Amino acid sequence: MDLPRLPPHDGSVLSVVDMHTGGEPLRIITGGYPKIEGETVLSKRRFVREQLDHLRKLLMFEPRGHYDMYGALLVQSEIPEADLGVLFMHNEGYSTMCGHAVIALGRFAVDYALVKTPSAPETQVNIHCPCGLVKAFVEYSDGKTGAVRFHSVPAFAFATDVKVTVPGHSEVTVDISYGGAFYAFVSAERFGLDVNTSRTRDLVDAATAVTNAVKTQVKLRHPVHEDLSFLYGTILTDGKDSFSDEPTANMCVFADAQVDRSPTGSGVTARIALQFHKGLVQLNQSRTFKSGATGSIFTGKAVQETTCGDFKAVVVEVGGRAHYTGVASFVQESDDDLSQGFLLR
Repeated sequence: MDLPRLPPHDGSVLSVVDMHTGGEPLRIITGGYPKIEGETVLSKRRFVREQLDHLRKLLMFEPRGHYDMYGALLVQSEIPEADLGVLFMHNEGYSTMCGHAVIALGRFAVDYALVKTPSAPETQVNIHCPCGLVKAFVEYSDGKTGAVRFHSVPAFAFATDVKVTVPGHSEVTVDISYGGAFYAFVSAERFGLDVNTSRTRDLVDAATAVTNAVKTQVKLRHPVHEDLSFLYGTILTDGKDSFSDEPTANMCVFADAQVDRSPTGSGVTARIALQFHKGLVQLNQSRTFKSGATGSIFTGKAVQETTCGDFKAVVVEVGGRAHYTGVASFVQESDDDLSQGFLLR
């Protein structure tokens, strides 16, 4: 059978490669966007948010996507050593870092020849994210890519034992940590929930209530870039923060109550930074993180002490696997009243 040709349509064709990392989707946009203006990745992020947000909605929202779709738009980086630049998008807007996307993009960059010459046993891919340059290392053997690990931007504990008032739960104590994005951390047990077995809806409601409380009661500050000074979401945990060979579970709820199916790469980064700050893990002491949603696994460890402005920080290595799910071309028809997309919760 011949491959199907594109149907009659109006306007440009938006081309994508779809992947998932630990169950969390990634739609890599490979064509169809107009020129992205801006001298830096951060200025490109502002331009896309202000001028081209209708394309985010078209690709992330139904009927082409869904409430929890996640996207990556490839852009030119201003950093000479970067192999590619990327902007991340979701149901609410544009994030600054995404570990599951970096893992997928590492494989993608090697498989689609965005790096010059792959080498065994690993190929390094330098990915310029809005939060900074992230270095991914992609298993490569006999022309095939495999697992990916990456080294984060400097990650740090922003504040510990922060008390916020959460409607319906009175005072809740949270930790706030940065792993390319800011997250609030709290054990699901505080809400009478189990991150592995409780209903997703109940976990989402608790995490969203915490996020809203932190956003209104705590002022965040990134020491280098003001554009990064916002809370991305809340991660509910199983409370097992002390080092153990046993997996510890995460459930990340970010953006507009969007649920991460993976253990969350930037969340693992932030949680390792928090555990290191508290003296619960040491350098090069690897931990295993499990998704409370799907049971998928990432690994994480602090590999280097550093600083981020006036914060003591660590570089965190996160590892996982990504897989391809398909390739698609999306079109619009002028008489389609739902063409711009919609969301159902």
